[in-house]
Amino acid sequence: MTSTDRPWVANYQPGVPAEIELPTESLVAMFERSVAEAGSCPATEFFGRRTTYAELGEQVDRVAEGLHRLGVRAGDRVALILPNCPQHVVAFYAVLRLGAVVVEHNPLYTSRELRHQFESHQARVVIAWDVAVPAVRAFPADIEIDHVVAVNLLHAFPAAKRLALRLPVPSLRRSRAALTSRAPGTIPWEALAGHGRLDPAHPRPSVDDLAVIQYTSGTTGRPKGAMLTHLNLHANALQGEAWMYGAQYRKEVFYAILPMFHSFGMTLYLTYGVRKQALLVLFPKFDPDLILTAMRRSPATVYCAVPPIYERTAMAAKARGVSLRSCRFCISGAMNLPEQTVELWESMSGGLLVEGYGLTESSPVALGNPFHPTRRAGTIGVPFPSTLMKVVDLQDPGIEVPQGQPGELLLKGPQVFQGYWNEPEETAQSLLPDGWLRTGDVVTVDGDGFTTIVDRAKELVITGGFNVSPSEVEAVLRLHPTVVDAAVFGKPLERGGEMVVAAVELEPGAELDEAALRAHCREHLAAYKVPRRVVRIQETPRSALGKVLRKQVREQVLPRL
Repeated sequence: MTSTDRPWVANYQPGVPAEIELPTESLVAMFERSVAEAGSCPATEFFGRRTTYAELGEQVDRVAEGLHRLGVRAGDRVALILPNCPQHVVAFYAVLRLGAVVVEHNPLYTSRELRHQFESHQARVVIAWDVAVPAVRAFPADIEIDHVVAVNLLHAFPAAKRLALRLPVPSLRRSRAALTSRAPGTIPWEALAGHGRLDPAHPRPSVDDLAVIQYTSGTTGRPKGAMLTHLNLHANALQGEAWMYGAQYRKEVFYAILPMFHSFGMTLYLTYGVRKQALLVLFPKFDPDLILTAMRRSPATVYCAVPPIYERTAMAAKARGVSLRSCRFCISGAMNLPEQTVELWESMSGGLLVEGYGLTESSPVALGNPFHPTRRAGTIGVPFPSTLMKVVDLQDPGIEVPQGQPGELLLKGPQVFQGYWNEPEETAQSLLPDGWLRTGDVVTVDGDGFTTIVDRAKELVITGGFNVSPSEVEAVLRLHPTVVDAAVFGKPLERGGEMVVAAVELEPGAELDEAALRAHCREHLAAYKVPRRVVRIQETPRSALGKVLRKQVREQVLPRL
């Protein structure tokens, strides 16, 4: 099979085209059309409180005006550090409305984790959940921030829930503290939106302008900013629309469980969901109780998640007698999808659960299993419309390997990114001159185009749907006074995904204190990056060039776990 053959099209769900019509307008134009056509329809729901598309459009104009008064101009980077909430949707489109660039960040990151990204993109305006503001305030003086806008999630709650959280009940006070904290010296979100609406004549971005910088660990493990244009993101939304053939405008209910600061959640909800003029039911975190409560009120039709979330949702729904029959479109990504999870979910839902594949660098979705009996369990499916793939020699990307032989997966399509922000050498390693994206994943492809991941050349650990860079965790471990060296890898879990494992070489005479090392990691890393197991090794194997031989450590340590 050559790169120009597309036998997989024969396995598409009927109605799915081989090609999409490429977008000619920006995400802002797409958003404004949804506001005009679905003004009275609900756009977001947050703990039961709904906002219509007309209200959403007005809020975007008001926040855009507030940002403009803060000095934000076309091409400027604006950092968002927000969980899933209505303010996140508004901030995303308000920044884009000015022709500025959204830079998404995980609100659970520590100051140390955020610092590298800010040193790279140099955003001077930050919109942050007020709980995350202290991490920004802890930056060293050489990172210049002009304005920090603080978002209090409680302000988006229904009035009755806000009042309930003020009651003098310890459990409610703890809930309130988890959602908000004081952020002195910041601009309240409500003040940012209090200046009136942006002039309708203010210039809008073009389809080729940069829209988002999304940080990814890439193939080396060091976070780099993937540059995604309006065309990249709009095209991937159109590809998703084609793939979910049969999804209706103004009829679908998307459960926004995946974080919108992650590329999968961003495209699924902020671009594709908005394009479909759907109701986005927003969850700041995954909680089965919240999910099942919402399911009774606003049953989901589009439910995309990672395997552990599918399993926990199905088990909770089964135990409580809550129907999942409304869920028609269900895609799993970011980790392998166990067969037993598929069987459990499909026994309770109203549609197929299919596996897909993507990278931040491809906006992110590039392959998927069809919503059709032609799907093949255990594979990541076939390329999306307008997407080409080829499998090449691991040492020479210019040589395609014979069908069925393992090789590196390369992708090409309108969703492929423009390169890494201020990283020309890294860009050249990942994006070939003729537009092919090197994924770093080793795959095999059968005669029908169905693709199976064999190995991950990137050595990233995938836990809970998030990528964990081994080198980042190793660097933190080496800061501990008892640690000489460290090697981090993933241990596959029975229910899908991996857990982070650290093998450490200690100073002579030092004793392994696993709890202390994990506590040390928690001071510097987000919780999901903290090793769940820490084991001792006598010596860390390295190559002639000094690279940690993680595969060798993994083979040595795994039998002991």
